[in-house]
Amino acid sequence: MSRESKFLSLVLRHKPEEIGLQLDKHGWVRVDDLLRKLKRANRKLSRDELTQLVESNDKKRFTLSDDGQRIRAAQGHSVDVDLGLESQCPPDELYHGTASANLDAIFSDGLNPGRRK
Repeated sequence: MSRESKFLSLVLRHKPEEIGLQLDKHGWVRVDDLLRKLKRANRKLSRDELTQLVESNDKKRFTLSDDGQRIRAAQGHSVDVDLGLESQCPPDELYHGTASANLDAIFSDGLNPGRRK
C-alpha cells in the first residue's frame, strides 16, 4: 500500500483530527477540504491522484460519492460513524485470514473487532 493510501486510511478511519478534518456522522468529508488539509500537512495530493488512489486500491478502502465531491473510508473505522449498512447474517462458511499465532485466541474467544467499529 502506498504511503499516501496509508495516511489517507489513518485520517479517514482513525484520526481525522491529525490534519484538522471533521467527518460527518456517516464518515464523509468534502474532497476539497481533504485536499486542502493534506496540503497544509505537507502531504499534497491532486484530485486526479486521489481519484487514482481510490480506484486502484486493491482492498477498496475508500469510497467517493456519486458526484465525486465527498470521500470516506469504506470500512474499519475506530471512530464512530454510521456507514448506513444493514446487518446481515454471515454465510454458513466464512473465511478469515489471520496469522497462525492468533489461532489459539480465535478458537477460544472467537473473532473480536478490536478497536474497530
